Amino acid sequence: MPKRIILLCGDVEAPHLSGLLKRHRPDLDVVWVNSFGSLILAADDLAGTRLISMLTDVIVPENILSGLDGPAYNFHPGPPEYPGSHAASFAVYYDADGFGVTLHEMAAQVDSGPIIEVRRYDMPPTKKFINVEMIAFEKLMEMFRDHAKHLACDDAPLPHSGEQWIGPKRTKAEAKRLSVIEADLTEDEINRRYRAFG
Repeated sequence: MPKRIILLCGDVEAPHLSGLLKRHRPDLDVVWVNSFGSLILAADDLAGTRLISMLTDVIVPENILSGLDGPAYNFHPGPPEYPGSHAASFAVYYDADGFGVTLHEMAAQVDSGPIIEVRRYDMPPTKKFINVEMIAFEKLMEMFRDHAKHLACDDAPLPHSGEQWIGPKRTKAEAKRLSVIEADLTEDEINRRYRAFG
């Protein structure tokens, strides 16, 4: 069993995720970090430590990943077709019929590690990024809950699904560019960008 779990996530998710882990092991040492600096401080001694990440843009350095006793895991708010940033926004922008969430091992290159599980579902009737993000959040919480016992109690790596990352890796810069409404855009493109990026 891991001695300690570093939980890299936001302050909204932290108490819920920590509670799900401690439900299975009340004595488990769960250390919450929400920034690169706090991650570095928590990673001073990685013996017996497991790292879990959800809904964060902090990039974990390779020396931390390689210093862990086993794989680190990331709960990604998008399917393998949408690696990188703003997965929901790009899915809306490109008018995807479906979406999903992905659990995968972390690797030095963002959203490239072996995939553990993908949960796919239809896009909501109102294709707007906030609606898609809300559903993805709910699905990620369900996925975390379903894997919490293993993550808290079992040193063995989670089995790989065999699914592969297949989409282009989107960036914050690309999302920022597409969120700008320019004077020469068509009305359709303006509406498309508004639905996707706000």
